Amino acid sequence: MPLTNSQKIYIQQVITTCLRNKFQNYNPESSNMPFHFRLLGKDRMALFSFIQSLNTTFGTSIFEPVAVALAKTKFVKVESQYVVGDTIFSDCQQKITEIINNLTISPKPDKVKELEVLQEHLSGTKNKLKPAKVDLFVESKSGEQYLFDLKTVKPNKGDFQKFKQTLLEWAGIALTHDKNAKVNTLIAIPYNPYEPQPYQRWTMAGMLDLEHELKVAEEFWDFLGGKGAYPELLDCFEQAGIELRPEIDQYFANFNK
Repeated sequence: MPLTNSQKIYIQQVITTCLRNKFQNYNPESSNMPFHFRLLGKDRMALFSFIQSLNTTFGTSIFEPVAVALAKTKFVKVESQYVVGDTIFSDCQQKITEIINNLTISPKPDKVKELEVLQEHLSGTKNKLKPAKVDLFVESKSGEQYLFDLKTVKPNKGDFQKFKQTLLEWAGIALTHDKNAKVNTLIAIPYNPYEPQPYQRWTMAGMLDLEHELKVAEEFWDFLGGKGAYPELLDCFEQAGIELRPEIDQYFANFNK
C-alpha cells in the first residue's frame, strides 16, 4: 500500500530534523591537513569528515527514527531502543549455547526449529542478564512481535556468531517473560551496497537463517511500511535533500571563510 502524502511529508520532516540536529551537534576534526586543504578546500574536507561521522551514526540518527515513522503506518506498536527484558531461563540459555556450538560444526541454521527448542526448555532458574535493548520493536495486529537489530551494510564476518547469539537471547528473554509470545528476531540491513547483485555477504557465515533472520533493503522497508514503501522512502530522502541543499551548501561554505 503506497504512502499517503501526509505520511511522506511526516517522514521527510523526520529526515530533515535528524540531519539539522546532526549539523547543530557536529564538531569537525580540528587536525591540520595543509596539503588536503589546499588541494581540495576546507569545505570539501569538512564535508568528507561530516559524511564519515554521519555514516557511523546513520543507524541511530536517521534509520531508526525513519523506521519508526514508517512502521507506524502498519503496526499497532512501534518503538526504538526497546528493552526486551533482563532475565532468561537457565535451561533456555544452555540450549542457546548448544545451538551456537552445533552451528560452528554444522552450519545449517533453522530458526523455526531453534525457536521450538527454546520453547521446549523454558524451565530452570531465571538468570539475570544485562537488559537487552532492541534497535526496533514492532508488533502486528495479531500480536506477533518482530525485534530488529539494525546493522551496517558491510558487517565483519567474525561478528556473525555474536549476532546469532544476540538474536537467540532476545527470543529466549521474550519467551521467559511470556511463554506464549509470538516472537521473531532479525537482522536488518538498510540497503544493498552490491545492487543490482544480490546481497551475498551472509551466505558465507552459516549462522543466520536467511529466510527468517535477515531482511535487506527493500525487503526490510516494505515489511515495515507495506509493498512499495522502499522506492517511496528513497523519494522522501531525495526531497529532504533538495530542501536541505541550500542549508548544506551554506554550512560548508563557512569553512572557507
